[in-house]
Amino acid sequence: MDLRNGFDIRRHIRTIPDYPKPGIKFRDITTLLANKHAFRAAVDELMWPFLSAGVDYVVGIEARGFILGGAIAHELGLGFLPIRKKGKLPRKVIGKDYQLEYGVDTIEIHADAISKGDKILLIDDLIATGGTAEAAIDLIQESGGDVVAAAFIVSLPDLGGAQKLIDKNIKVHRLVDYDGE
Repeated sequence: MDLRNGFDIRRHIRTIPDYPKPGIKFRDITTLLANKHAFRAAVDELMWPFLSAGVDYVVGIEARGFILGGAIAHELGLGFLPIRKKGKLPRKVIGKDYQLEYGVDTIEIHADAISKGDKILLIDDLIATGGTAEAAIDLIQESGGDVVAAAFIVSLPDLGGAQKLIDKNIKVHRLVDYDGE
């Protein structure tokens, strides 16, 4: 995909076949993160639509959402709030279970992280089925926050996650779609 400045970000995303199990094509952004131009382009393109959106905080989902979200929060001059896997935060938390292919997992945020009316930009590296992003949005909304948008480097539209968020009236911004995978 050519971005505003003509940079082809897709060529910096490595595809690893049969990981984590046979038949899966894993879209690995570590090669993108390692390239200073690709990393800059990804951060710029993820944040650009939200320069004047009135966002109060950037929220990133563990773990690659921390890398991207921290950089985006810094560039926007905002605070960063982490959504972590169960048991990783040291104070009172609220949590949300979500379905995985092989079971259930839980994500958490500090109970006092978000105040009523805070405008939130949610960041993660990839959206597939949308389970993690939906759980994160639920946590943000239960905390009183308003999700302005969710932004991802990679979307796998055939798995329906981005559409699930759109159906919930969440604006979805993504840089690269991989159809059929």
